[in-house]
Amino acid sequence: MARLFFLLSGEHATLPSSELKAILETEGHEYSVVGELRQVLRIKASIECVESIVRRAALTRVCCSELFCSKATTAEILRRSRSARFEEYLEKGKTFVVRARRIGESAPRVDSSKLEREIGAIALDRVEQARVRLTNPDATFLGIITEDSFILGCKLAEIQPKPFVERRPRKRPFFHPSAMPAKLARCMVNLAQPKVGDLVLDLFCGTASMLIEAGLIGCRVVGFDVQWRMVRGSLRNLRYYGVMPEGMLRADARCPPIRQVDSMVTDPPYGRSAKTLGRPVNAIVKDFLSTAADCVPRGRRVCVASPKDARIDGMVEGSGFKLVESHYVYVHRSLTREIAVLERV
Repeated sequence: MARLFFLLSGEHATLPSSELKAILETEGHEYSVVGELRQVLRIKASIECVESIVRRAALTRVCCSELFCSKATTAEILRRSRSARFEEYLEKGKTFVVRARRIGESAPRVDSSKLEREIGAIALDRVEQARVRLTNPDATFLGIITEDSFILGCKLAEIQPKPFVERRPRKRPFFHPSAMPAKLARCMVNLAQPKVGDLVLDLFCGTASMLIEAGLIGCRVVGFDVQWRMVRGSLRNLRYYGVMPEGMLRADARCPPIRQVDSMVTDPPYGRSAKTLGRPVNAIVKDFLSTAADCVPRGRRVCVASPKDARIDGMVEGSGFKLVESHYVYVHRSLTREIAVLERV
């Protein structure tokens, strides 16, 4: 078991950490949490888990092997750096760079540039014939100053946000203003914990945001919507990104033409940009839970978005599900989404 830390997206307080843990559990990686700091999750796990994180995560930025964690004072950081095992990550004659980042206004105001120079000097002294190279080095040592702590590690992988930007709703062949952003859709898929090859259903497929992201990580997908226009548009978007669905049908979410799926991920209409066809949002969510209970096996999960004021926690009792976790995502003045993860019991 290695000590690893992950620099998380600052876009949300709780979703990045929950997504990362869900991926580890889905992919069968044993792990234990060492500590959680602002935008940083520290764990003990096999280094092989990094591949799963890189392949699936939307809200993780950098994966590192941890050298040490200390108080965020210059004296303590340099003291710990002098005993750090740089030679385990930097071979004789190889190049490296040291980078330091400060997270949040409340983090101690340590001189990042000075730290980079002084830690770099220590590494040069420890590893024979090592050289500093600012671009494309053989190894990057990344220090994170967050809360009152400093974590130093060797970068193993970096997850680029560009692919998610390229899949944003307005870039798709079929657009609708209610469409879920690609990063949030991927995060919701991961929270539902489908494995590669699992069948994922979206009962309100809209523009296929959830299905695109599920398909891109290797899941089989099927989608329904009550409007033909949305079904046809979803199919266009799926094909554009190379995702071939098991089926796309016009169907009422209250009586879907399917018997069992492995998980569900969905964002029902709220009546703002997406039509509810005259039905209250609470009734739509309750019907979704009833349908999901008939289709999802015990122990499997669904992830559903709904307006915060719909209070999905109050609908769970007697639905066949238990509420695992909820996250609140501000969209605009009149809408805050609740992202709820439910487990079939």
